Amino acid sequence: MAYARSLLIDIDGVLTVSWRPLPGAVEALRAVRDAGLGVVLLTNTTSRTRASIAGTLAAAGFPVTAGDILTAPAATAAHLAARLPGARCSLLNSGDIAEDLAGVTVLDPADSATVPDAVVVGGAGPEFDYAALNRAFGHLRRGARLVAMHRNLYWRTDRGLQLDSGAFLLGLEAAARTEAEVTGKPARAFFEAALAHLGARAEETVMVGDDVESDVLAAQWAGVTGVLVRTGKYLPETLRDASGRPDHVVDSFADVPALLGLGR
Repeated sequence: MAYARSLLIDIDGVLTVSWRPLPGAVEALRAVRDAGLGVVLLTNTTSRTRASIAGTLAAAGFPVTAGDILTAPAATAAHLAARLPGARCSLLNSGDIAEDLAGVTVLDPADSATVPDAVVVGGAGPEFDYAALNRAFGHLRRGARLVAMHRNLYWRTDRGLQLDSGAFLLGLEAAARTEAEVTGKPARAFFEAALAHLGARAEETVMVGDDVESDVLAAQWAGVTGVLVRTGKYLPETLRDASGRPDHVVDSFADVPALLGLGR
């Protein structure tokens, strides 16, 4: 493949599953670092902050810091600051991500008097019950904008595939007759933010992910070379039925250094 100067890497399903390293992933990322490539971990994870993610990965041996990570919540904060400055938001998310939502006014779920300017949907979990979804529906019916950190339908854990918020998002969009503004992958702006963070050009950058649509094809539409790994949420049928073809498909992240021609 063409010479690459920078690498964008999804975390969940590519480097780890349930935050445990996949075989060969630590060594492969070290090889990428040793070769001097720029690295950004570009993740739709909405259950943890950048600092928490970096701490977990570093403890597992990955050579990363919080500065190497861009998250969908951080992208959401930037989106809201640019598009809806000062907006009052109703947040539907599983996990504490307040640190990455700096500057965002999040309303108390018990506040039934204030109509939010936006409903912000993060990652799914027990919080996505009927009452919470119906409350979000009511806000949307009263004119709130719908902002989604991603559109992922599911992800893989050590218990298998688990339903994610994209499935609920489709219902909210249909019921409220609106369309979500997406801030994480597959939004082009998310990839462009990662490139800007690295000072890299799209044609010299590679994206590695396990989601053929949101990770790989979305990166290719932004001009980045896409590499799909057969780990994480990868399923043969999703690749077969995808809206396009990845530039490359490999078994795992452990194969990426060889694909990039490192160590020759």
